[in-house]
Amino acid sequence: MRPKFILLLGFVLALTLIAQAAPPKGWILAGSEPANYETGIDATLHYNAHPAAYLKFKTSMLSDEGFGTLMQSIAADQYRGKRVRFRAFAKTEAVSQWAGLWMRVDKGSAVVAFDNMQSRPLKGTSEWRSFDIVLDVPEDATGISFGVLLTGNGSVWISDADFAMVSVEVATTAKSQNDDRPKAPVNLNFGE
Repeated sequence: MRPKFILLLGFVLALTLIAQAAPPKGWILAGSEPANYETGIDATLHYNAHPAAYLKFKTSMLSDEGFGTLMQSIAADQYRGKRVRFRAFAKTEAVSQWAGLWMRVDKGSAVVAFDNMQSRPLKGTSEWRSFDIVLDVPEDATGISFGVLLTGNGSVWISDADFAMVSVEVATTAKSQNDDRPKAPVNLNFGE
């Protein structure tokens, strides 16, 4: 009788894990290689009593090229002309390349604001920390997308996420496209 009970319990546990191995309601799994990643709610992990969603590289995959993201896309209507912040607590385990929160503001098919934490990536194994992405939403913006991404092997969890309008006193996190340009012409005589 016991072996049947244990087998049944294992089956129920497997069904529970399978049921939870899907994007949380309102979120989607996307990216350049979404089939290489899995996502869901981690029933064993919480942060400040909030459930944690995970994004994990499938260890059965042969190549760790590309990235996966757990994300949402919303209309920009109520945020036009405002500054918005996507904040979440994140932790990582064995991230081989990098992970991070991200947000993108679009005008039709054009990207008008973007930050994916690539300049301040999460790598390796880390404990819970709060991260912010802050962007301006132009008056003609049409959409806002945000989430967490993972490139390569490992796992990232997010919890206690928040999306809100913030004042202009809160600095944006996006690096300007022009930040790396020199302030004045350089080597015009080609002699340097």
